Amino acid sequence: MRMMLMCQMDTEKANAAIRSNRLDEVLGAALERLRPEAAYFGALDGMRTAFIVFTMEQPSELPVVCEPLFNELNAKITVFPVMNPDDVRTGVGRFLAS
Repeated sequence: MRMMLMCQMDTEKANAAIRSNRLDEVLGAALERLRPEAAYFGALDGMRTAFIVFTMEQPSELPVVCEPLFNELNAKITVFPVMNPDDVRTGVGRFLAS
């Protein structure tokens, strides 16, 4: 299932990770595990935020990805299913057919 992971990084922890050259390592490891369809970075609510779209086969994959972000960046993580335009068309078509 296609999922969106939003990772809001604690400012102090992210600053420390930047100073120690660990931010790229922490985020790189998460991206390597997720093999995302897309990844974007910006600011949301005054916090450094990653927006990562990935495919999740099993819910048990989440701790492997999230725990390092919690531990290293004191991250606030939100994960939810998302659709691309084709998924929306298919879903609406199924709704109308029911």
